[in-house]
Amino acid sequence: MKKADVVTFFDRLAASMPEPKSELEYTSPFTLLVAVVLSAQATDAGVNRATQKLFPVADTPEKILALGEEGLKDYVKTIGLFNSKAKNIIALCRILIEEHGGAVPADRETLESLPGVGRKTANVVLNVAFGQPTMAVDTHIFRISNRTGLAPGKTPLAVELKLLKAVPEDRMLHAHHWLILHGRYVCKARKPECPRCVVNDLCSFKQKTSEQDFVSKPPKASRRKS
Repeated sequence: MKKADVVTFFDRLAASMPEPKSELEYTSPFTLLVAVVLSAQATDAGVNRATQKLFPVADTPEKILALGEEGLKDYVKTIGLFNSKAKNIIALCRILIEEHGGAVPADRETLESLPGVGRKTANVVLNVAFGQPTMAVDTHIFRISNRTGLAPGKTPLAVELKLLKAVPEDRMLHAHHWLILHGRYVCKARKPECPRCVVNDLCSFKQKTSEQDFVSKPPKASRRKS
């Protein structure tokens, strides 16, 4: 995608979503970190349902450690991979207390050293909690970057590095959320809603949908055997 088109691309996303925000519910950098760890291979809505019960009871490393691994599992057992996630959260709480005074570090290297925290999770925390211009490439951003021609790449890291170069500097802070929300609600995986896409004309996707694709068809009449 040409540089001028990239500028227009993000100008339009910004106009359609002036103040994009994470759909994960959190009250502090720590609760955000826990929520993002829990969100791996899970939906934000599913995580929120669990943390709405967890965080009023335990919203600090000390309080979650007091629950213990089994106690934590009771709150997150509705989330996929909850056993390993609970184990990692207990371990990272212990490290935060012992090595960081209970505070969430604001640098990528330290974040990635925590159990259950990979590059994507670290990028989300740095962007959302600390306002750093990072790009966390999830399935939505990976799909949009390749489908539209915005920043094609074979791996999430390749896409991330291309986006960091392509996205206008004044749009970097919110670019991550614009792309995620656009992918979640418009540029969907199976059936993108191209007719209502604000960047339709800038997109290089060859199999764009039309209004007709979203017209409901009457059910077929059942056939009775005589």
